[in-house]
Amino acid sequence: MTKPRPKNAPAAPRPIAPPPFSQHLREFAARPDAWVVLARNLIPVVGIYFFAWSAALTVFNYWFDGLTALAAITAALIPRALRESQPKSASLSSPLNILRGVVTWIFLLGVVGLPYWIVLIPLHDLLLNPELRRQIAHTPALWFTFGSLAAGHLWKALQSGYDMMPEPELKQRVRSDVYILVLRAVAMFIMAAHGLAFILVPLMALLLTYFELWPERVLGAVFGDPARLYEYGAGDSSSVRREE
Repeated sequence: MTKPRPKNAPAAPRPIAPPPFSQHLREFAARPDAWVVLARNLIPVVGIYFFAWSAALTVFNYWFDGLTALAAITAALIPRALRESQPKSASLSSPLNILRGVVTWIFLLGVVGLPYWIVLIPLHDLLLNPELRRQIAHTPALWFTFGSLAAGHLWKALQSGYDMMPEPELKQRVRSDVYILVLRAVAMFIMAAHGLAFILVPLMALLLTYFELWPERVLGAVFGDPARLYEYGAGDSSSVRREE
């Protein structure tokens, strides 16, 4: 027997179906940047098909790219969190506050990035194998590549204006960015079928291209109205009360 929902309990967000495939094609053709996004996501595909990239290195690239983007967003939020939790007279550059910020960042990355840690379980043979560690450790070009990825994500996060946004806008923007990255980690579970990188890497490239070009449709299909993500906090039934 189904238990009735309490009157003031938050209603579950309703998923929004994406438009038809033909509309996606028209929109893709009309956006010059879409080809750049697709080309960038197809780089691992070209590497596997034509340059004998290992499946482990390709999957690690996807994993590291998503995790560092998430780490950059959480790092960009730390100064605001410290400022709002400290007296106005406190110095954010004091050693104690710096230590507090680092510990908070590690904690947030551990919690928010949980899907990225969980995906290590099915992908451990690829992401944790000694050959991949040896390849990365002895290839300076890979250090530069992955370092540039991390630096680029941090720069983008710092330029996003999280520090100055009003609270509702901040919640909306951060949840949109973080939810997309979490869904990206969930999508990596398709890479767990070992030996199928020849097929799965192109599929992953197309999927990540869709995530990047139409993030609001991805969020709408999973979480409901993407313009109201800031209302979906735990225990927040204010939007439901307004509707009632």
